[in-house]
Amino acid sequence: MPKIRRHIFVSLFFSIVAYSASGQHNPGGLHHDYRKHLYDAINYKVEMDIFDCHKSPFPRTFSAKMTLTVKADSILSQIMLNAANSSLEIDSVGMAGTAFTHFADTLKIQLGRTYLPGENLDVKICYRHKNVADQAFYVSSGYVFTDFPPEGARKVFPCRDRPSDKATWEIIAKVPLTARLGATGKLADSVVSADTITYRWISENPVATYLVCLSSKDGFQIQKSWWHNPSIPSDSTPVRIYYKPGENLATINNLLTPITNFFSTKFGRYPFEKIGFAIPDSSFPWGGMENQTMVNLMPGGYSDGNLIAHEHSHQWFGDLITCGTWADIWLNESFGTYCQNLWVEHNSDYETYKAGMNRIANYYLEHNPGLPLYNPEWAIHTPSSNLLYSTALVYDKGACVLFQLRYVVGDALFSDLMKAYATDTNFMFKNAVTREFITKANQVSGQNLNWFFDSWVYSPNHPVYENSYDIIQRGTGKWMVKLRIRQTQKNTGFFRMPVEIGIKFNNGSDTVVKVINEVNPQEFELTFQSQPIALTFDPARKILLKQATTLVGIKPENEK
Repeated sequence: MPKIRRHIFVSLFFSIVAYSASGQHNPGGLHHDYRKHLYDAINYKVEMDIFDCHKSPFPRTFSAKMTLTVKADSILSQIMLNAANSSLEIDSVGMAGTAFTHFADTLKIQLGRTYLPGENLDVKICYRHKNVADQAFYVSSGYVFTDFPPEGARKVFPCRDRPSDKATWEIIAKVPLTARLGATGKLADSVVSADTITYRWISENPVATYLVCLSSKDGFQIQKSWWHNPSIPSDSTPVRIYYKPGENLATINNLLTPITNFFSTKFGRYPFEKIGFAIPDSSFPWGGMENQTMVNLMPGGYSDGNLIAHEHSHQWFGDLITCGTWADIWLNESFGTYCQNLWVEHNSDYETYKAGMNRIANYYLEHNPGLPLYNPEWAIHTPSSNLLYSTALVYDKGACVLFQLRYVVGDALFSDLMKAYATDTNFMFKNAVTREFITKANQVSGQNLNWFFDSWVYSPNHPVYENSYDIIQRGTGKWMVKLRIRQTQKNTGFFRMPVEIGIKFNNGSDTVVKVINEVNPQEFELTFQSQPIALTFDPARKILLKQATTLVGIKPENEK
């Protein structure tokens, strides 16, 4: 979801997660059935009068009406929606809705009859937004914008506010004639009447509620251009960049087309009807937020190439394919951080990419909260934002896990996996959960990689290696290196991994051999024709997430 990474730090919070030594990729059987629900939201049509919000004294209150189309997945006589009592005042319901109660952030609507599974119904809701600062609807000095992750949409309109219930959208917003407003989807029309302009934005692609947005400002300017698919030049997508006068657009103008080309080559064509960016004011709480087709960036964000790449990659990983539950948030944020660095590798070189990955690995090692990437309780109980968007865990550790997956399966298979996942019609414009990504990884690689994900995704922390080695002359010009690899971490399980071992020889040459560390402790005997003089464990740091010491001729205390 959000960005170059959200600039917040996670509180220390520990979770007990079952660890499976059997290699099953569902430790403890703790997976939430995110597709199970009583009804499915099909389409939202929201009509908002936010004219006064753009004018001094810039109130946060507005009136609105919404028509929600749902499909019954069970016998249905009422529907319940998320609607924050602190933000919304419900005035009436209509169409299929006959009565309502609004209590404890839940809008319960009684239906005029009982609907059977498969039937569609429309409910109309008239409501008002209160004049409150709710960190979802932002108003200040001519700026009006929304920011919804993880569950802020319920503060601006009643909805089924979970990432798994995607729906199409229509947003109709009335603003002053001097304001410009961008939103999710494509612009259907804009109608001028006296001092007012009414924008109508439609998203024909399903959107998760937290990925819906509008961004407007009195005096916004719009730079209009097109992205042309390099494979099919006649295939074009509008690009709309909203900015205030004097804002420097040089970096985003130089990078947006090559970044879109690169990601389209790696992950399939850019998937949506518009490429949109806007910069709200300093009250915007993140580095960036990847709202579907309408990214918001922090002030100055148009000059930050890494931030632009991170947020734009989310249009594939996060928007096109959205995490099924918040327990699967790493499928959004880890991928965004990794793709940001993948762009650096493409635009620069491997060494620059690797230096960036080393930095984020070091940040994780310094700020590790002691949690696994997949926390099953998050699927049911949404954690605090600073935990859900932990920089160290969800952004940095997760990106390093993808780096290590690439190391394990190889560059070609990893590239195939990322594209196969992003272009799988079972996931496109829908949702995916961790177990489904693992299944895809196994299918594409032709391997059983459950052992990898059990360690790096379902288990907390990382390996701590305390290694030792001896150099032994074997006679007749042969030398042996006896290496003992031992993991000593006590707060997680064993981490099976291939490990590269660097050997230097007295004649100035060197070599790298790879061993598979699959038991603990484990001893390896490596024979050479030249005299070894030094050994380096994981010399290129292919295992980013680890602590390691390697000593000559010293065995760990309790190893015989």
